[in-house]
Amino acid sequence: MTPGQIDGVNGRPLKPRRLLAALNTLGLRWKIAALLAAGCAVVAVAIGLLVHQARLDQVGASARSGASGQLVRVRQLYELTGQVDHDSTRDGTRAAIDAPGLPEPLREAALAGRRSTYLDMDSADPAVWAARPVGDRVLSVRLPLREQADEMAEFDQQLLVSGAVVVALAALGGAGLASRLSRDLRAAATIARRISQGDLDARIDHPLPPGFRHGRDEVADLATAVDTMAASLQRRLEAEQRFTADVAHELRTPLTGLHTAAELLPPSRPTELVRDRVCALRALTEDLLEVARLDADVERPDLEVHPLAALVDSMVQRGLFAGQPTDRGVRFEGVGERLVRTDARRLERILANLVGNARRHGGDPVELSVDGAVVTVRDHGPGFPEHLLREGPQRFKTGARERGQGTGLGLTIALGQAAVVGARVELANAPDGGAVAVVRLPEA
Repeated sequence: MTPGQIDGVNGRPLKPRRLLAALNTLGLRWKIAALLAAGCAVVAVAIGLLVHQARLDQVGASARSGASGQLVRVRQLYELTGQVDHDSTRDGTRAAIDAPGLPEPLREAALAGRRSTYLDMDSADPAVWAARPVGDRVLSVRLPLREQADEMAEFDQQLLVSGAVVVALAALGGAGLASRLSRDLRAAATIARRISQGDLDARIDHPLPPGFRHGRDEVADLATAVDTMAASLQRRLEAEQRFTADVAHELRTPLTGLHTAAELLPPSRPTELVRDRVCALRALTEDLLEVARLDADVERPDLEVHPLAALVDSMVQRGLFAGQPTDRGVRFEGVGERLVRTDARRLERILANLVGNARRHGGDPVELSVDGAVVTVRDHGPGFPEHLLREGPQRFKTGARERGQGTGLGLTIALGQAAVVGARVELANAPDGGAVAVVRLPEA
């Protein structure tokens, strides 16, 4: 059965696969510690087996030598007296002719004319035998090895304890050595997330070791690469922001003159078209300037406490949304008055952009509702495209063709102004169709 197969008897996954799955859930520090401990355990087991075998060979050789010497003395006594002392000697040795407990391999070797020994350390009564032929009979000596077996058991226990201590120290040492690596990698990941969220000033600033050379310290290489990437990205974005702000600012003066000249044209259909395009160009220029200010993070909100439903209702009553591209109305509903801390002017800008987006690209009716500290703008058109919901709004990209034409700056400005006042804008599609924009404001 190969790894990864299912045991056909009980239907459970094989243990190595579960062990690998459990290992994958650990952090890098504990993975390194576990692998180092496992490696040390393998080495400790191998060394322990070698030491155990060497010690066992030493004990066996000493026991065999002692049994052979005792056999020589017993044989000499037998040749002089013709008798064997069957009683135990001082060291527990027993001698006998054709002993009933004599191991069969040893008996066969003795009858074949060879003087041999037999070591038995695994039985309940460990002993060493020595035997030699005496005529057609076998003279044997048995030496008990209980004391040596107990010493071997104690020796093995000491090996196990020493091996466990070595493995534990290796695991702790591995965790200590890996903790710095893990800490540096977590710091790099944190900085990378901050950069992805727009904090382009974030840097790892990893201290380089003396004599640092690329390729020698992987963590330092990673930190240097991330910092270099962040600095390069920051320079490019700042250059783009300056270019956008400079272009919008330089266009303001000629557009003001163009607007004045358009107002002096005699009334006609071409005049209306020119004035309309000039107004659209002026609005685009103002949007670009606002985006540049948001990108530069120079906007500062004027936060005050307001009753949200009453504030939004006053915007509707003042005709805040009357200047939108179509003459369709907006349905307003306020439920559950709640005090919020916000900048009224910026909230107007957020809602005007969301309502304008709904009226320009969505379908009738456009609904504006307040429920507690939440403002919802909904239309009944084709909804937001999937890439916009997945990636967020992008400037100069309006999404699906069925949602119409535009600059793509309205939602960008709405989300930027929401971030300035501490609000959150959530974009979604309603289950029964239509785009839904939810503005969640901080309560006072």
